Amino acid sequence: MESDAIVARLSSVYAELPPGERAVVRVLLDDHPFAALGSLRALAERAGVSPPTASRLFDRLGYAGFAEFQAAVRDGARDRSRLLEYVTGKSEPGEPSGGLGEAAEELRAGLDGALAAVPAPLCDRAAGLLAEARTVWALGGPLSELAADYLIRQLAGLRPGAHRVPEPPHARARTVLDLGASDLVVAYDFRRYSPATERFVRAARGRGARLILITDTWGSPLAAEAELLIALPREAAGPIAPLTHEIAVTELLLVATAARLAPAERLAELDALTRSL
Repeated sequence: MESDAIVARLSSVYAELPPGERAVVRVLLDDHPFAALGSLRALAERAGVSPPTASRLFDRLGYAGFAEFQAAVRDGARDRSRLLEYVTGKSEPGEPSGGLGEAAEELRAGLDGALAAVPAPLCDRAAGLLAEARTVWALGGPLSELAADYLIRQLAGLRPGAHRVPEPPHARARTVLDLGASDLVVAYDFRRYSPATERFVRAARGRGARLILITDTWGSPLAAEAELLIALPREAAGPIAPLTHEIAVTELLLVATAARLAPAERLAELDALTRSL
């Protein structure tokens, strides 16, 4: 089984598992593939469960024990890094791995596809949510968090109440405590889907918060939770995950939101304060 298939399998069964086995899956997904490459006891200790609890997970997944699961992870991990695959694909040391012109064309095509995934009615609905919510909270995974940060940095200039979801669990708990139906969460969730993002979003939805989910076409576990779903193609130029797509779509949403808010006075005041400080 390839590494991506293992991650997809772990993500798909997560919600159906007992709490102890979910803890093991969180460790495996948060540190894939490395968490699976040590001993079963070490994995169980990281998850805060007993080795028999961890072992039951692999039985449930259809493996003949942890050793077979570990072998599958090792096989998949050999090809896991797109950057490694790209670099080692050179025919001679120092020779370019691919034409820059071809990479540029792939990037343009991917960007066109990403923007096409946000037609005007969908963009307008998203802008309405971003403009009218009492507060807006954004978060993402290890790379897509950069898009979430960009959204909040720009949105905070257009309106009050725009925040990044904090990282520490206790701070996230305080955030969720005050959420309600007038609040909005914007989650950027791409393969390999973040268990931490999923936990926060499900807790926020449990308090009634609304959700804009910006994801890919491969099936985020949060798709069913979204009031508004923006699914982007994830074609990349060479070895690099296409953050450009997420930023471009974010800018599109920000422009549409600004048109609803008419924030000239707020932006002028912000500019004056920035100069004075």
